[in-house]
Amino acid sequence: MRRPHPNARKLRKDMPEAERRLWSRLRLKQLGGFRFRRQHTIGPFIADFACVEATLVVELDGAQHGRDDAPVRDAARDAFIEGQGYLVLRFWNEAVMRRMDEVLEEIHRTACERATARSLGVIGRK
Repeated sequence: MRRPHPNARKLRKDMPEAERRLWSRLRLKQLGGFRFRRQHTIGPFIADFACVEATLVVELDGAQHGRDDAPVRDAARDAFIEGQGYLVLRFWNEAVMRRMDEVLEEIHRTACERATARSLGVIGRK
């Protein structure tokens, strides 16, 4: 059985507003019937949202992701997660707050593509 990251519960409780709004639209299979998990553990990392069926991770980035060495850390993190068979989609918090429908459309389109490719054996999960 997969063990949750020790910080996952705290992160679920203290979600930023953009994550809370996106979660309200992803939860309970509202997006094309895809089941998303929030604060999902993948190796040593916690993904904001993950759809195991589509091997898709959705990350929301606030202003702190553009400072210092955050882009380098994000790239290393994404490389690890992608090495586990997932595709990582990143959106700025502002995009979620201002253009929710566009964000959801991209997530849904990508989830459909990934789920189809996975069912055809074109991509798999490691």
